[in-house]
Amino acid sequence: MKKFIAAPSVMCADLGKLESEFQALEAAGADELHFDIMDGHFVPNITLGFDFIRLARRCCSLPCTAHLMVLHPERYIERFVEAGSAVVVVHVEACRHPHRVLGQIRDAGASPGIAINPATPLTKLNHLLPEVDRVLLMTVDPGYAGQTILPIAFERVRILHENVRYHRYDLKIEVDGNVNVENAARLARFGAEIFVLGSASIFRTPGTDYTEALPAFREAVAREKTGIQQYEAPC
Repeated sequence: MKKFIAAPSVMCADLGKLESEFQALEAAGADELHFDIMDGHFVPNITLGFDFIRLARRCCSLPCTAHLMVLHPERYIERFVEAGSAVVVVHVEACRHPHRVLGQIRDAGASPGIAINPATPLTKLNHLLPEVDRVLLMTVDPGYAGQTILPIAFERVRILHENVRYHRYDLKIEVDGNVNVENAARLARFGAEIFVLGSASIFRTPGTDYTEALPAFREAVAREKTGIQQYEAPC
């Protein structure tokens, strides 16, 4: 199994000792940090902001992804890039002119990504796929950690992956929501490459040693994926 990109979700970390959390995640082999930015309007929760990303840039070398679950994300692009975001992901549902916003992200010096909620048809992405470096498929309704994956998520990853492969788009598929071992293995089989890791994976228990938890999670997903090959056709 190709090594997947592990993106621990900062909202699930211990916010009281973030500096050591960032350093521990880097030591454990995380590939990037995922910051869920919520405004209480687009989703019914409020989390994180610019200063959390600035802190991460000061104390570790992991690239930061700002996942903007906010209305009018175009107002904040430059500020998140200035704070240190290497990737900025916006929701197709939150943008009146998503093509323009994606161009704004790239012009600001960051890698653009587009996110989509479970109830939004994938066809809403068709004209945007050539413009992004990643597509973030929400596998739960956005806003809160600890939800159960929606069964339709697996089929949506498969359909998107086939579309990307057919058109030879240069992008990666990211998944966010209830990424436990079994779900991650199935999502990987269908084409997901970036996994947002939260309370279903490495943040299950307070005080977790990430240098043990993250490699163990990778190994368990690889074993699980091998075990399901006989049941699901490879991508």
